[in-house]
Parts: sequence; structure tokens; C-alpha cells
Amino acid sequence: MNKPNHTASHRRRWWYLLVFIPLIGTLFPQFYASASPTLWGIPLFYWYQMMWVIISAIITGFLYFILQDD
Repeated sequence: MNKPNHTASHRRRWWYLLVFIPLIGTLFPQFYASASPTLWGIPLFYWYQMMWVIISAIITGFLYFILQDD
């Protein structure tokens, strides 16, 4: 096994921790389970979750491009 390649793949594993950011952001609904503030008439409970859907897609796309093999 080639040592530099093993070290590079070990460093790449740390990028996967970014997946936990959306999980932590939506893990405790009691923090965002309210109707106010509203954004364009949409209660916080709904727009907060949709915000995390968009952030999750951005993180997934970022990880895809960073971690794909050449």
C-alpha cells in the first residue's frame, strides 16, 4: 500500500463531517417550532426546514466535487 495515498484518503474522511451540520441544525425542533418570525408570510417552522434542505444540497454538491476521484 502506498503511504501518501493512504494519508490523502485519511484526510479526505474529515470532509464527511460536514454532513452532520444539517443534522444538528434540525435535530432539536423545539428551537424553531414557532410561527414567528415569518419570511414572506411563511412561518419560521417551515422556512427554517426549507433553508436546511437548500444548505444540505449545497453541502452534498460540495462534497461530491471535492471527494470525487480524478
